[in-house]
Amino acid sequence: MRGRYPASSGYSYQFGPGPWTPAIKAIIIACGAVFLVDQLVIRRMSGISLAEYFGLMPFAVIEGLQVWQIGTYLFLHGGVFHLLFNMLALWMFGVELERMWGTKFFAKYYAVTGVGAGITVLIASLMPFGASSYTAATVGASGAIYGVLLAFAMYFPNRPILLFMFFPVPAKYAVMIMGAIAFLATAEDSGGGVSHVAHLGGLVAGYLYLKGGRMHLLSELQYRYLKWKINRTRRKFDVYSGGRANDINRRVH
Repeated sequence: MRGRYPASSGYSYQFGPGPWTPAIKAIIIACGAVFLVDQLVIRRMSGISLAEYFGLMPFAVIEGLQVWQIGTYLFLHGGVFHLLFNMLALWMFGVELERMWGTKFFAKYYAVTGVGAGITVLIASLMPFGASSYTAATVGASGAIYGVLLAFAMYFPNRPILLFMFFPVPAKYAVMIMGAIAFLATAEDSGGGVSHVAHLGGLVAGYLYLKGGRMHLLSELQYRYLKWKINRTRRKFDVYSGGRANDINRRVH
């Protein structure tokens, strides 16, 4: 995201939402550390990848009861650009949510959407259109990040997002477009190495969680109170022009 703010001498520019928040920092460090260990240690020493044991492989979960894969796949990535793109998106859209919700609720929401995306992959692998994914390994935090995008669009619907890194589109429409692409790609089984069904699962899990009455009540009340206070202050300093001379109750600023 790129913001523009008025300054005394024109405009100043800021890229992104600011410093890392605690949960965002922990997730980025964990994913980066796992990637380095996988690439520089495990593969060089043994010739295998952590994805073979901790990536989400539906047959291993369903037949071998390796249920931990539903959560561990979130910390694995297929390449450096896969990792960087996911972590950049997490930072850009997750920081404001964590500041608003608090670290505890954000971490819970991230986990719910990530696991929800994983369960969606499992279910889809049992369907005719997803049979090819039954023995394939799914890795990456994209499912959870799509859940983060969904929440960002719900709270900041008119905030512009650079769709495909080029077209500025309001967040609510950008997420709708990404959801439609994920749905169509899943229906046509045209993944091309991308788990679109995980993206779709993250969106659905996030929506159901936020709309299911599980929103952190205190954070929600604080958010609504802040909006009310801002609007009240704005009305208090309304500007009136003119007025009758004997109208002592009129405010002139």
